[in-house]
Amino acid sequence: MEHIKAILIKFVMITAVLGIILTGIYDISFMETLIISFILTLAAYVIGDMMKFRMSGDETEHTKRNTIATIYNIGLGFVVIWLLGELIASGKDDLAVAAFISALLIGAGEWFFHVYLDKHVFDYDGRE
Repeated sequence: MEHIKAILIKFVMITAVLGIILTGIYDISFMETLIISFILTLAAYVIGDMMKFRMSGDETEHTKRNTIATIYNIGLGFVVIWLLGELIASGKDDLAVAAFISALLIGAGEWFFHVYLDKHVFDYDGRE
């Protein structure tokens, strides 16, 4: 149940950022933004949080684990947002810039999200 709550929190965070940047500034439809948010949420949770965050150190190295996973999620976010943006909303200008700004803002939220994961989802020994 904690994983579902964590995924929903992550989805809301990503959708809020992408809604402001992609829909609000870059005029991508909200439905396209939701699709990108959904795919990015699943990819970032499975790859960035379940794998990268948990395998980047032990419980005494929270800052190291958080930094590595946050940087990884920024890179993953940039690639996913940019590629899906090009695929879904082709013809829009400056999607790479929109993806970069979005990935940085999502990365800032990821830092706090990883603290939440450590305290509420994962035991301190790295297991669920």
